[in-house]
Formats: sequence, structure tokens, C-alpha cells
Amino acid sequence: MSKYKVLFLPHNKEIFVKDGENLIRAAMKAGVHINASCGGEGVCGKCRVLIEDGNVEGGTSEKLSREDYAAGYRQACLSSVKSDIVVRIPVESAIDASVLNAWSSPRRAAGVREVNFEQFKEDGRFLPPVEKKYLELPKPTAKDNLPDVARLISYLKRKYNEQRLVVDLPVIRKIPDIFREDNFNITVTLARPVQIGRKTHIINIQPEDLTGKNYAIALDIGTTTIYGRLIDVNTGNIMARYGDFNRQISYGEDVIARLVYAEKPEGLERLHDVVVEIVNHIIQKMVQEVEIDPEQISAIVLAGNTTMTQLMLKINPKYIRRSPYVPASALYPPIKAVDLDMAVGDHVSTLIFPAISSYVGGDIVAGVIASGMYNAEKLTLYMDIGTNAEIVIGNKDWLVCAACSAGPAFEGGGIKFGMRAIEGAIEDFSIDPFTLEPMNITVGNVRPKGICGSGLIIIVASLFETGVLDNLGKFNRELNTNRIREQDGIYEYVLAWADETRIDRDIVLTEPDIDNLIRAKGALYSGCMTLLEEIGIGFHDIDRIVLAGGFGSYIDLEKAMTIGLLPEIDPDKFTYIGNGSLIGATICCLANHIRKDIVEITRKMTNFELSETASYMNNYMASLFLPHTDISKFPKMKQRLEARKLVKSGLNGSRLKNHR
Repeated sequence: MSKYKVLFLPHNKEIFVKDGENLIRAAMKAGVHINASCGGEGVCGKCRVLIEDGNVEGGTSEKLSREDYAAGYRQACLSSVKSDIVVRIPVESAIDASVLNAWSSPRRAAGVREVNFEQFKEDGRFLPPVEKKYLELPKPTAKDNLPDVARLISYLKRKYNEQRLVVDLPVIRKIPDIFREDNFNITVTLARPVQIGRKTHIINIQPEDLTGKNYAIALDIGTTTIYGRLIDVNTGNIMARYGDFNRQISYGEDVIARLVYAEKPEGLERLHDVVVEIVNHIIQKMVQEVEIDPEQISAIVLAGNTTMTQLMLKINPKYIRRSPYVPASALYPPIKAVDLDMAVGDHVSTLIFPAISSYVGGDIVAGVIASGMYNAEKLTLYMDIGTNAEIVIGNKDWLVCAACSAGPAFEGGGIKFGMRAIEGAIEDFSIDPFTLEPMNITVGNVRPKGICGSGLIIIVASLFETGVLDNLGKFNRELNTNRIREQDGIYEYVLAWADETRIDRDIVLTEPDIDNLIRAKGALYSGCMTLLEEIGIGFHDIDRIVLAGGFGSYIDLEKAMTIGLLPEIDPDKFTYIGNGSLIGATICCLANHIRKDIVEITRKMTNFELSETASYMNNYMASLFLPHTDISKFPKMKQRLEARKLVKSGLNGSRLKNHR
């Protein structure tokens, strides 16, 4: 069978593939990442590439214009390699993780409040689940010839009053040589039990005094992004952090698409391999940054939604998306990291946050820990807004939760020029109410190449407030502007002309884009409404609203209320917590008793399946307007709309008078 060379530019990476190989699969094998939101079905149009030389078969769909086709553009997921080819990845099709690690970026929400770990220590809650002790053991003699393991246990009992010790088999295998490498001077790593009276495991043994080098890793396995923190267990300091995109996005933008792909032959194995590859990359980046030996990592804590967790563990997630929506497990025992193919020492155990249901996972449990709502008096509404949207309501006495099928619009999915919040994404916007000309602000202050989720909310809200959009999300066709036009039967607003962009195409917002956003915001708002109604309270009863998730940290509250994404209540009630999942995992690395709290949270949290809650669909349909069918729920927006009508009628009256 013929083999063809594929060269990817500007990466300068090449790979040899068989005749007829799918181009996007070739890119994956070469380590070149291309946006492919739909998982290779050809319906999103995000994997647009330029064939500079050679031939491919296929690669066309209604998402590709005739002009693009004539210029050599093809959709990678629909293209088959038929010769040696040179492929250029355009900027809008590439994945750029640099913005995820711009920790001092001005884009970061000024109001984000994380856990104060210094206060955490002062409160006496600092007790890591792993501890290192340096021992100078007495050497064996003819009169003192205890077995090595017995010598170790006896010394720990006598000097540190350590009881109920268990030495794991991998440690026993290392003991004879390690004891004698530094003349019976050793460092042991102890894994503490959650409850008093349970057994403490000796999980590692090393020569010399290494007590000052004890690290843990916290991981947030998200649908779109994966973040890690390297933590000094002795001090609680965060030594390094790194984030990258979850490369599973090449197999589908959202959870459902991943579940579908997992059922394909070798699909589960591929999704597992991809996520582990990125996790190992993140770990490697962090340990290299602070120049530590990976062998000094003692524990890993992992939080992710139910699907991401099962894919990470290579557990068939098939039944998550089928009624009655049952995950394989809610609780997981500690798992050896090497058994998950993670590139760390064989002594490292991975602690995994438990799930509540198929669509409320360990990331939300971690977020509840991070928010502190589970032990607070205040009635709190916790919202994690991202590729998926989850809600928790409650306090120290009770907790209820639900998941909303919001779809990927908040992350740029399903939007014609939607993209993640990377350089070139329009993140802020304003419009002149008279000329209807736009002002676009992008991430990095460069020429635009698309629209990110937070920018999409601001754009739609601004267009609605100025009357460019009606409450159905349709453009006002009577306005005198060339920014509103019809293309192939679809109305759109031109945000930037081709010569103003980085992609040599007009960047537009279409009515189908707006429909997708309205459905997404409607799902979240109606989910909150339904959950509140089911427990007999309203938004006015909530003392605090915590917004979590990368996207949640950048929401413009006023604009989110304008479109009906968030309830119109006192902005002072809102708190941004940032990545609640990662913060919760970090806390678990530093506080052993938190693991007991986690189990108690899962036991007292009641899950509502919104799809099987009668009032949900009524609330959802009522939310499919800007901001809502019941405008009285948004009194400030109602006043602004009425004022706009008065101004408009006044202007029309003035024009009529002048005409006369």
C-alpha cells in the first residue's frame, strides 16, 4: 500500500500515512492539533485547512464557500490523503494554549477570590494526607537481627508512636537495598487514613533525608481544559501551575460527542490515551519549571466531571447517556497513578473526587468544597458555567444539585466564528447607538479572528439594548446600516470586515449563533428556576451566588442579566471563585480530613434530573427570549427597554415635525 508524506505548516511537522488516511487523524498522529468541534462529522466547519501542495479527496461541505474551495481550503475531517501534501493550519483552526497560562493577564477577572491557604493553616486545617519522616535506623547485628520491615515498623512505633502500619509490597521489594544505600538512613513516606483507627500505609522509601521534598499534584480534568498545580505539601505553597486544552476536543466539543465517540471501535482507549498524554505533559511542564525529581511527588488528587473521570479511568461510559443515566460508580478507591499510565513514581496514589450522578461529577463536589458552602449558614447558589453547566443550592444543612444541557456555546461551540478565549478572540464590544458601528476588543489586543463565549454575551446584550436585535434574537431589518445583511438566506451582523481581521474573512454574528446562545442561557436560567421551585424558594431567598469555572470568571454581570443568563439581583451577592474544581483538589492535597467531608457531601446532596422534572420544559421555553417572556423578572431591563421606546418615539416625532 502506498505511503504519502504529509507536512504540516507552520509547525514543520511531517508524518507518513497510508493512501486514503483521514487528514485530521494524520494531524493527531503528528501531534498537530486542529479545532474539530463536531468530532469529525463535518458539521462545525472549524477544521478548515489550506492544501498548499498535493491532492486530497473530499473535504467539502456547506460550511466551505466556493471561494474558499477555489483557494485550496478543505475541511480536514472530511479529507482523505491521496498524495504527498503540504497542509497549512490557519490561525483560526489552531489550538493555542498560551492564554491558559497567562496567569497575570489583564483578562483575569478582577473579582476572583481564591481560598486563603495561609488562613487555612492558621485555622488548624492543614494536615496533608502524605507525610515524609527521616529515620536513622539502628543497624542489624548478630543480637539484633530483626527483618528489615520489622525493624522499620518497630522504630516508627517507638519514636513516633505510629500505630497500625502497613508496608506495601513495592516498598518491601525496595527495602533491602535502600536501607543499605545510605547506612540505614532513610526517608519514609506515610499515607494517612481518613479516619482515626484505620491503617497508615508506608508507600515509599528513599535513601538520605528528603523530608523537605514532598509534593502533591492537583488536577482538574475538564471537558475543554485540563489544569494542574504542583504543591509543596510541607508548606502548602503552590510551586507551579500549568494548563492545556483537553485534546479530546478533536473527537467532540461536548460530553455527549465524547460519549458517542467512546462507543466506536477503540474509541474508549483513544480518548483515555489522549487525556493521559496531556496530563503527563502538564506534570512534566510543572516539575521542569521548578526543577524537581518526579520521584518526590507523593500524591495526586484528581477532579473531573463524571464522563471525563470514567474516560480517564478507561471505564466504559456508555450508560451515562442512556436513561436512566447511570454512571459506573460514584466513589472510587485510591488508584495507583501508574495504573492510569501517569508518568510518576509507582508509589503515587491518585485520589479521585466522587460523582453525584451522570452529569454532576467530582468537579462540582470539589467546587462545593472550595466554596465552603457545605459548612456555611448562608444559603448559596453555586454555578459552574462552561462546556457543561451545573448548579448546587444549599448550606451546611442540605444540598441539592442539577445539571443543565447548555451545550458548547459558552465556549464558542456552535457559533460560526466562535472560538475559545485565546489571542484574537473578541472578548469585549460596544456599538454606537446612532451609526451602529462596532468597537471590538480582543484577547491580546490584536486583529480579531473570532468570538469567545464572554464576548458573545456582551455582543448580543449590546445589540439587544440598542434595538439591533429584538427579544426573539432576530435582527431589525429596517435599520439603515450595511452591517446587517442577508447571506444565503441567513441574516447576520458584520463585526469586522475581512481586511480588519487575521483570517481574511468577514467575522459575523448570525441569527443561528444567537439562537444557540439563547438556548444555552435558557437552559442554565431555567435549570436554576426549576431547582428553586422544587425546593420552594426563589432567587430573593439566596444569600450568595458563587460563579465558578474559567468562563464564569469572565462573565460581565450586567450583560449576563441583560440577556437573561443570570437573575437580576444585587451584584454584591455574586462571588467569583475561579476554577473551583482545581481549588477543591488543592485543598484535598493539604487537608486529610477533607476526604471525610467529601464523602459526607455526596451522601447529603440530592440530585434532580431536570429532563424528568415536569416544570423544567415550561421554564425552559419561557427562557428562550431576551431576556425572558416574563419581563417583570428583570425590572431594570424592563425600565431600560421602556426608556428606549420613549427615546425612539421622541426621535420619530421630531423627524416627523421637521419633515412637516
